Amino acid sequence: MKILVERLGVVEAHVRDGGVRVMIIGLGSVGAYLLDYLVSRNAPSISIVVVGRDAEKMRTKVNITRVAGLIRGVNRSRVEVEGGVDLDDIDAIQGAVEKHKPDFIVNSSRAYPGLKYGSISWANVRAYGIWSPLAIRFTKNIMEACDRADTDAVVINTSYSDAVIPWLKSAGRAYPDFGSGNLNHLVPRMKFAVADMLGVEDFWNVDIMFAAGHFHDVCISKEGQTEGVALPLKVYYKGEEKELPHGEIYKACHIPMPVDQTRNMMNASSNYRIITAVMDAVRTGERQRVFSPGFGGNIGGYPVVVGYREGKLDAWIDESVFSFEEMNEADRASMYLDGIEDVRDGKLYYTEELIGKAKKAFGVALPKVVAYEDIEKTAQFIINEIILPQTGSAK
Repeated sequence: MKILVERLGVVEAHVRDGGVRVMIIGLGSVGAYLLDYLVSRNAPSISIVVVGRDAEKMRTKVNITRVAGLIRGVNRSRVEVEGGVDLDDIDAIQGAVEKHKPDFIVNSSRAYPGLKYGSISWANVRAYGIWSPLAIRFTKNIMEACDRADTDAVVINTSYSDAVIPWLKSAGRAYPDFGSGNLNHLVPRMKFAVADMLGVEDFWNVDIMFAAGHFHDVCISKEGQTEGVALPLKVYYKGEEKELPHGEIYKACHIPMPVDQTRNMMNASSNYRIITAVMDAVRTGERQRVFSPGFGGNIGGYPVVVGYREGKLDAWIDESVFSFEEMNEADRASMYLDGIEDVRDGKLYYTEELIGKAKKAFGVALPKVVAYEDIEKTAQFIINEIILPQTGSAK
């Protein structure tokens, strides 16, 4: 695949010409919410294609979204369905990408649909990294297809990008440009918390600079604490830095949230924000900030700027407040607590602590190292030996 700045240049031209196409791969709850948000933008310049195996099932979801949008008077986007695309079939994915020539590709697929993995892992092993082979299972196929198609699209991944994107990069494979969700879910909680602490109502004027890996996205959201890890955080109100106790901010982030699939409103919103950040940067010329796990193939999550530099539309990790080294150190500490010791040379290394916890909780022996070539085998092992027994399903 071409480098990101070259592909952003193509997307920029299409934004200026008034015609942008978004491809959503996998129309589960994340994809369905994202489709609704895009349709609700009420922009005839945005066309959408949803891709997956079951055309009839996808068409049913598309129809309800289109009708509901038209009731609200906000449906001006064209929506197409491309069925018969099995995500185990790289040729089929490649064919869909070449046929529709999207500007954005959002991978919202899941190797084991209909299950929030955290409902199993958090209570038992207090770590999400165990699911990495499942998270990468379809992502690697989609990226292989994108590479073969030499797509000009900007690719966004929705599943555990903190480890999945660096895993692909370290294996010398094509990798998504942005990860959605995770860190991006926590920052708004912080904005609400800071506004409350300052006694102001315009929480939209609160700005946050922050970096952390997936463990802390969950731990702070669920428990309001950082497990003793110091994280890079600064807060601002109307551009002025505010000295507030970080512990109190984290504590205030523990707010009730649903545990069912409605949580995926946040992940879909994160995808939507990345897409609109690129479009807004082109249309306004102003730099946009998003928070993205795995950006640039780096482990953990980072603040990312989308905007113009040296005359070209680009995206890069924002080091205006914290250095990359500071953020990367915190991210690695966070990912270690999530069960990921390292990702390098195409291999993912589980921590000894996670291996021990999995043995105690599930009676299974995780491998210390999962090589890129063993992803399929390890993913199926996790399904057979952990998910199915824990959900009461037969093997």
